[in-house]
Amino acid sequence: MRLLSLFALLPVVGSLPLPAAPPVPALPRAHAHNDYEHPRPLLDALDQGFTSVEADVHLVDGHLLVAHDRDQVRSGRTLEALYLDPLAERVRTNGGAVYDRSAPFTLWVDIKADPEGSYAALRPLLERHQDLLTRFTDTNRTPGAVTVILSGARPTATVRGEAVRWCALDGRLPDLDANPSPFLYPVVSDNWRPTFSWFRDQRLPEADRRRLRDLVRRAHEQGRQIRFWGVQDEPFAWRELRDAGVDLINTDRLADLRAFLLQPPPRRGSGE
Repeated sequence: MRLLSLFALLPVVGSLPLPAAPPVPALPRAHAHNDYEHPRPLLDALDQGFTSVEADVHLVDGHLLVAHDRDQVRSGRTLEALYLDPLAERVRTNGGAVYDRSAPFTLWVDIKADPEGSYAALRPLLERHQDLLTRFTDTNRTPGAVTVILSGARPTATVRGEAVRWCALDGRLPDLDANPSPFLYPVVSDNWRPTFSWFRDQRLPEADRRRLRDLVRRAHEQGRQIRFWGVQDEPFAWRELRDAGVDLINTDRLADLRAFLLQPPPRRGSGE
């Protein structure tokens, strides 16, 4: 009888909720390049702790559809459905932050064509989600759970002319000479080539190493972050970018970059 009573308890015990998995550490330098090409856009990056994701958008029949090329767009894969709505839900259920308030999150919207028409479609989406977003004016920035950066075909004059904006612009390396407002251009990013050489034998020429560190220094002195695309997506390149102080490291290899960033940098003279 006692044995039967014990077995009667088993379904109840088995139905108890499992302990929650520990939160994934947020990786402030991890940028998911072409994030939408992963099996679960945004969600795969969040599972790996990425704090920056990039979505290419095309304006189709008044909707911003996410895809690299215009002929790859599919109905329903909108910027709002894949990114803005899931981020809003996560922030709502996570105490007002994507990870926590010490780990800012950036959504890059890369406009592939028609900057003015695309921004006309984007602006009401951002206004609808404004309680989620960082707010910019000409003179200040009010941090939100998510910061939106426009890249690609940027509607520069239109965004600059707004007194209050729910996004900022991605600058280019020549903007470090012009030094525009960091509240309009909080980040500069550019193609790795032709500014730098390819890595050869997993090493960057010394002249390129000095140039990279100088660009990072100038960006930081102006209150901006810096990022590069088109660099080799390999640990030897990630290491060089990390050691130079580059703020965001591009990758299509989410789990590999996460593992790399979670390793402590080697001590000087360790032979790496």
